[in-house]
Formats: sequence, structure tokens, C-alpha cells
Amino acid sequence: MLNNIGLPGLLLIAVVVLVLFGRGKISSLMGEVGKGITAFKKGVSDGSKELEDGSDHARDVTPADAEKDKA
Repeated sequence: MLNNIGLPGLLLIAVVVLVLFGRGKISSLMGEVGKGITAFKKGVSDGSKELEDGSDHARDVTPADAEKDKA
């Protein structure tokens, strides 16, 4: 279904998203996506370190920013 969108289709989608959400909302969303990717990479590296170390205890790897948002 999405095999033949092409560059013009992607540009049209980008323009529609920009018009609907605005530049400020998209930039804040991309910032949150970046934080999520960073947290995911940290979790993966911490998990692989734990597997290498052989430790069996669980620990909280929630970013500090997420805990502030919950309160």
C-alpha cells in the first residue's frame, strides 16, 4: 500500500502535518521523541551490562524528567 508514495507524496504529507500542528508543536514533539530514543538506548545498554554482569536484581531506569511529570 505504501510502496509507491515517492518524494512528492512525502513532501505533501510533511506540509499537511506542518499546517495542522504548527512549527512549535512539531518541534516540542521532536524533542520528546529525542528524549524517548535516548532513554531507550540507555535502557538497552544498561540491560546488556546487567546481562554481562550477571546481576539478578531489578532497578528503576525511568528518566528523572518523567518522574517530575507524574507529580
